[in-house]
Amino acid sequence: MEASPGVEAEAVGPEPPDEIEAVPVRHYGRWIAAAIVLLITAALIKSAATNDRFEWGVIGDYLFDSRVLDGLRLTLELTVLGMVIGIVLGVILALMRLSQNPVLSTVSWVYIWFFRGTPLLVQILIFFNIAALYPTIGLGIPFGPTFIHINGTELITPFFAGMLALGLNEGAYMSEIVRAGIISVDEGQFDAAKAVGMTRGQTMRRVVLPQAMRVIIPPTGNETISMLKNSSLVYVIAVKELLYTVTLIYSVNYKVIPLLIVASIWYLAATTVLSIGQYYLERHYGRGGPGAESEPLLHRIVRGVIGRRDEAATGDLGPPPTWSGHNR
Repeated sequence: MEASPGVEAEAVGPEPPDEIEAVPVRHYGRWIAAAIVLLITAALIKSAATNDRFEWGVIGDYLFDSRVLDGLRLTLELTVLGMVIGIVLGVILALMRLSQNPVLSTVSWVYIWFFRGTPLLVQILIFFNIAALYPTIGLGIPFGPTFIHINGTELITPFFAGMLALGLNEGAYMSEIVRAGIISVDEGQFDAAKAVGMTRGQTMRRVVLPQAMRVIIPPTGNETISMLKNSSLVYVIAVKELLYTVTLIYSVNYKVIPLLIVASIWYLAATTVLSIGQYYLERHYGRGGPGAESEPLLHRIVRGVIGRRDEAATGDLGPPPTWSGHNR
């Protein structure tokens, strides 16, 4: 039986086109710019390494000096204590600001207005000289008898004044960070918690704040790093933190630049550790949200160095590498 002409024409149709092979776009300008940046960076490194005026030997001698390490320890103590005060105070102020009570919300707003509107250095100097206003500090019943009398000069030491100024100033900024995190939570969460019989305090602790942490953690990490650097301001009231310590040393041996480089190295080391901690905190609280499956930190660093953007443009990234101890 012969096939009809129509069927034969259909069977002998045109051959399918060959598979298109995608070729990544060549970014010559990007590579030229990268080469220029690398050349400039290499020139700067060579200049610093070969310039005898940097006195790298002096930097090595003082990098682990006991006085410098004591100053670093005091800097870290100021950072930790200042952030603890700031976070606790920030949560309280944020809840006051969101309260339906006009007195509480107004007091919170005034506090934030004052501490955000005046320079931190001025606040440090005011707290250091607070004994001029209150030579004796009394504790007792308001508008009633006073049971404890404390000498203001003995209480407000330079370290205590610096810690208090840093913490109270940080509380104003942390309150806005916490408030932003709370209002980022959908109103339906409040309604659902109320429907199951939770009080407002229970709703905040168990429902709202755990979800708000995803918004709160990144700026809090930035504030912690800023606190570490802002702690250097207390050198004006003679607190022997890192900067004041190296200042005392170079005022004797006149090695100004080497000692400032020593301080910078320790500041960079501390901020690097804090940045890594911030990364893992963000990853922990970001589980279940956008970007929750982010790649490990070491993977990001390696990928940033070797670069895989051309592969990403073609979609041929292959299986992601695994890093022991980092993948969830």
